[in-house]
Amino acid sequence: AGFVWSDAAHLAARAEGDPRRKPMAAYEVHLGSWQRGEGGRFLSYDELADTLIPYVAELGFTHLELLPVSEHPLDASWGYQPIGLFAPTARFGDPAGFARFVDRAHAAGLGVILDWVPAHFPTDPHGLAAFDGGPLYEHADPRRGFHPDWNTAIYDFGRREVANMLAANALYWLDRFHIDGLRVDAVASMLYLDYSRRAGEWLPNPDGSNDNRDAVAFLRRFNELVYGTHPGTVTIAEESTAWSGVSAPAYAGGLGFGFKWNMGWMNDSLDYMSKDPVHRRWHHDKLTFGLLYAFSENFVLPLSHDEVVHGKGSILGRMPGDEWQRFANARAYYGFMWAHPGKKLLFMGQEFGQTREWNFDAALEWWLLDHAPHRGLKALVGDLNRLYRALPALHARDCEAAGFRWVVADDRDQSVYAWLRLGDRHDPPVLAVSNFTPVPRPGYRVGLPFAGRWREVLNTDADLYGGSGLGNQGAVVAAAVPSHGLPASAEILIPPLATVYFLYDPD
Repeated sequence: AGFVWSDAAHLAARAEGDPRRKPMAAYEVHLGSWQRGEGGRFLSYDELADTLIPYVAELGFTHLELLPVSEHPLDASWGYQPIGLFAPTARFGDPAGFARFVDRAHAAGLGVILDWVPAHFPTDPHGLAAFDGGPLYEHADPRRGFHPDWNTAIYDFGRREVANMLAANALYWLDRFHIDGLRVDAVASMLYLDYSRRAGEWLPNPDGSNDNRDAVAFLRRFNELVYGTHPGTVTIAEESTAWSGVSAPAYAGGLGFGFKWNMGWMNDSLDYMSKDPVHRRWHHDKLTFGLLYAFSENFVLPLSHDEVVHGKGSILGRMPGDEWQRFANARAYYGFMWAHPGKKLLFMGQEFGQTREWNFDAALEWWLLDHAPHRGLKALVGDLNRLYRALPALHARDCEAAGFRWVVADDRDQSVYAWLRLGDRHDPPVLAVSNFTPVPRPGYRVGLPFAGRWREVLNTDADLYGGSGLGNQGAVVAAAVPSHGLPASAEILIPPLATVYFLYDPD
């Protein structure tokens, strides 16, 4: 109470324009394990404001996305088993400390997104479970009120008081702490009555269907309230099924979210990158298939905490080959991701090539930055963010089919992909080209929409990033030679295991 905010300019700017047409590159953070203090203690909200915020701002990210900060009893739940929905966790200080953290983030130009968990709640006796001795907040029938995967209770979304409490909690974070967005966890588990249940373990609707209509109605109302009362904020769904219209407006029959995590892209692209390059020709469509549905929702491309736990290793650890090839693969992959339609999310540590799996109980491996390949990867992520923000062709039409055109989609024998990213009529287009084999491709002809000079604005094989230094000497000149259905073309050198960007720059 009585906190004095200094972020009026941030809130005013946030309310301007369409979030789908703005750059969004989120750095996902677990506050308890980004860094630790002496003796392994947690850093305070103020210490995190001094260290985390400038680090993320310097890397060019637009948003911080925090794993849940609602009070929770078990560190090992990472915050996804909240007990005190209206309390920022005391692990890092008091509520005013959290408010100062958000205010400092806004002053640094960063939005703050919170992971929010309305899908389920723990059955600890000091929580909401059996609150008055019986099922008050949870659904009375365990076939709808108990989650077998997580041994948690499920809210009775059809009960007005429960739905109102959850909606009030969402608005609380936006009202009292000026949060810029909510990423809703485990939406798929809310939408289906038979989610992760065998026959006989779930209670169908009277017509036998499996959609949780109370949860659908709650999510629509939640999104209407957020967008109706806090212009410029966003909601993001972690939803892993083919449910239609997750990010379509509620008035049009959708769920009303602003964005949806693209889990299909994440699974396919990581599976492709884990293959030895000699085998990638047989899996070429893993990277092209996503464009068949890339604009069916407003997507975020997530390389999240879920991809670096439970035996999955790190992103760098999934890359095949010797050390040089592993880093080259990671750099090429990030280059592919940042030029692919969709907003971006990267979990902490992956920007510098964390080698071990994420451990919630310890700090990241910061000593790795003593080694050049890790510093190179971090430098690349910073440059990718700066280009993504500076060039409208790379972000303004992330959610529109008119912002993308394949140039080379079928060169499976050489594992080469080339595509154009397009902004509005006056925005210079960007050509992105990826080579996912360790073989350089000199003299590779690609079609282009305009003759003239195309400047090489990013090359993941550059010396600066730890690459071999092959490139196009700063630019190529396209001639009026038709190719790939386009009126002009140029011959380029595609470095090994690399992604390069060319910006149309006739002047």
